[in-house]
Amino acid sequence: MTRVFKIGMFLLAMLCTAGAQLCAQTTLAIKDGEKWYGGAVNEAHLMPFKDGYSYDMYGDTRGNQAVPLLISTKGRFIWSEEPFKFAFEKNTLIISNAKGALTIDSAAKDLRGAFSNAAKRFFPSKGKLPDTLLFSKPQYNTWIELVYNQNQKDILSYARAIIGTGFPPGVIMIDDNWADYYGRFDFRADRFSNAAAMVDTLHSLGFKVMLWVSPFMSADTEVGRELLDKKLLLFDNEGDANKPWDRATKPAIISWWNGYSSVLDFTNPGAMAWFRGRLDHMVSTYHLDGFKFDAGDADFYPANGLSFKKATPNEHSRLWGEIGLHYPLNEYRAMWKMGGEPLVQRLRDKKHNWEDLQKLIPHLTTAGLLGYQFTCPDMIGGGEYGSFIGRDKLDEQLVVRSAQCSALMPMMQFSVAPWRVLSKQNLAAVKKAVEIRARYTPYLMQLVKQAAKTGEPIARSMEYEFPNQGFATVQGQFMLGDKYLVAPMIAAGNTKTVYLPKGTWKSDLGKTVKGPAKIETEVAADRLPVFELIKN
Repeated sequence: MTRVFKIGMFLLAMLCTAGAQLCAQTTLAIKDGEKWYGGAVNEAHLMPFKDGYSYDMYGDTRGNQAVPLLISTKGRFIWSEEPFKFAFEKNTLIISNAKGALTIDSAAKDLRGAFSNAAKRFFPSKGKLPDTLLFSKPQYNTWIELVYNQNQKDILSYARAIIGTGFPPGVIMIDDNWADYYGRFDFRADRFSNAAAMVDTLHSLGFKVMLWVSPFMSADTEVGRELLDKKLLLFDNEGDANKPWDRATKPAIISWWNGYSSVLDFTNPGAMAWFRGRLDHMVSTYHLDGFKFDAGDADFYPANGLSFKKATPNEHSRLWGEIGLHYPLNEYRAMWKMGGEPLVQRLRDKKHNWEDLQKLIPHLTTAGLLGYQFTCPDMIGGGEYGSFIGRDKLDEQLVVRSAQCSALMPMMQFSVAPWRVLSKQNLAAVKKAVEIRARYTPYLMQLVKQAAKTGEPIARSMEYEFPNQGFATVQGQFMLGDKYLVAPMIAAGNTKTVYLPKGTWKSDLGKTVKGPAKIETEVAADRLPVFELIKN
């Protein structure tokens, strides 16, 4: 970069941070060989971005985590406290529709440096951890096995089967439809005869227990009417964008995957206090350990929404994240601008197919680049229930490879019961993946603690760990810290192409390989290829 260009970039950054009105549209020339990442985690398989890509972050987090951050392999980053639109056109990056000031920084030389500079300034790690059981043992979610039929008998049967088939206990998550309706914070009596006793039993089996919750409230109910009367809901402006909040009377009705509901307005401290009070009631009454916070997507806060304090849809999503800070055992799927916080983020539901399995690595490593280090790669075999409907039999190889792919990621989460859907041989392969994780858990926990202090990713893209060595588009492998290259089989078959950077590497098979090298390796049904860097 010439000195003149540096000064120009500096002035542009100063202008942008001085006032958003000066940045109605900002155009940056893309450097030779420069690759860009960022924005939305669920778009990571499309990264580095190609010509023609565009995305407007306002009111849209792509059903997962998002951050108003773009970072490049040449050390540049773009940040705003508010959402913006960006597009790649003919070797230029165009920023438009910015809702706040932009910061443009060119101080670093590579992707790692760009991330480090952005994180230190805008989302520094808070030095706190979520509950470490989420990392040290596998997680188990009742969704795929029970769907909307969550009930005491089958939850206990699922937990006992986990232990009975040789899997270690960890966190168990009770999913949706445990209450009579949304907003009623007690277990439904027709399915849970003694929920507190159920949770106590789960504890005695070695589990900690999480419960699914959302910000949605069933409108035509006793609780819904109470919340409306107290004005703790998001209101409908009824077509009047200038309507003051104190004159609002009609709640906004949100269309979501389970129908039509009102939604709490967390810009109102009263709504935050009410919701936390109900969660604490569930903890004290039923002995729960934490919560799975679902929904909270920016697109569930519509343009006609009228809140206690003016807020973008993205800010509503961020406020949903603040609740989890009070519960170390937490999990989110949708999030905005909460990097560096002790919040667990789960990748968006993946379908039961190879295409979605191949998205896990780029999505997870990009989450790390956006400050979300404590991320779970969705449920093993897929968590998108629609892709299971009508199947007489699952793809057993896919379930096995999915378990192997998750094994050395920050967390691994089961839902579909491996002992129910797999042959004896394939079940053994999945259990071996869990055993592999156990062997690496001490190192993994070191990385988890380090991430809480420094913000550095646990699972790292190849370009992050080995900048400017030609790995910007490699998506089929990742680094666990700076020591282990993990290359799971994520396609049908048993042959894997692995790209080794400079250095001396020792494979899980005991062979030593000198890098840089491109190798083809046979991957047996129960093998997870791992290469240890033993000499730089």
